[in-house]
Amino acid sequence: MTSGNSERSTASDHEPAGWHASEKRRDEARLEWPTLLVTAAIYGGWLALTAEAYRLPPALVVLAGGWLIAWHGSLQHEVIHGHPTRWQRVNTLIGAVPLSLWLPFVIYRRSHLGHHATPAITDPFDDPESRYLAFDRSRLGRMRHMAERMQATLLGRLLFGPAIMVGRFLAGELAGLIRDPIGRARDWLPHLAGSAMLLWWLDRCGIGFASYALMFVYPGLSLTLLRSFAEHRAAPVPGHRVATVERAGPFALLFLYNNLHVAHHQRPGLAWYQLPDYYRQHRERLAYDNGGLVYSGYGDVVRRYLLRGHDRLVHPNHAHSDRP
Repeated sequence: MTSGNSERSTASDHEPAGWHASEKRRDEARLEWPTLLVTAAIYGGWLALTAEAYRLPPALVVLAGGWLIAWHGSLQHEVIHGHPTRWQRVNTLIGAVPLSLWLPFVIYRRSHLGHHATPAITDPFDDPESRYLAFDRSRLGRMRHMAERMQATLLGRLLFGPAIMVGRFLAGELAGLIRDPIGRARDWLPHLAGSAMLLWWLDRCGIGFASYALMFVYPGLSLTLLRSFAEHRAAPVPGHRVATVERAGPFALLFLYNNLHVAHHQRPGLAWYQLPDYYRQHRERLAYDNGGLVYSGYGDVVRRYLLRGHDRLVHPNHAHSDRP
């Protein structure tokens, strides 16, 4: 396994621990109106769709509902990085509405900031968002390997990934509840209160929990997994672990330009609508920094990986033995 010191010495592309404050100081006197407009579109669209869902064709509800849930996840990602206002409590109120039901915002925030903070992106022991496995011959390890094999291809990720991801997360939270009941209660009680209000509204609209999960949450998570499928790749050079999808078409707005992922990792404090200009200005350098890990579009990702795995399942640093 590569040592932590050598990782840090080569990870010059990553922002220091104070990136959040330094980026926000430049714009703390203003509101980010593009993000506030997206916020209004998401919550207004969700209210309108749920209120009128019984009048609409089911296929249209699935398309629109999945889009709104994935878009909301992109908005939460913006909020985690300090947008769209200079007031953290206001930002948290914007991002913490539990439209997807299964993931408390505070847990997502902690995990994602940990992903940006680690110099060992993709390492399953150091990166909380890594999808790689470590060598493990135990029964649980074999079960994990089987689950990852089911979603190794893009098709498998879209079909089975949401169920596996949510199931694994909830199982981990239940295990954590035994170890740290007070901490888990602090994370979950506000989320459950918000979810109860959301479920009350859905009941008033005539939408049951199962219908909402299948028509809104599941397709929304599939769209999100399309974005993240080829987003990171294990590599010896830290900068080569972050990919870019250049021409995302309508997915660019859906993902709030997080498809330009190498630009986001180098300047995580930039607002989503600033990323395209930054990427255009520094395109050659960014492609050099990430070792040419560039996809022309999501069609390119589909052509390469629809029926083929994106990479090995076991992380190369942990392919032969368990971590001591």
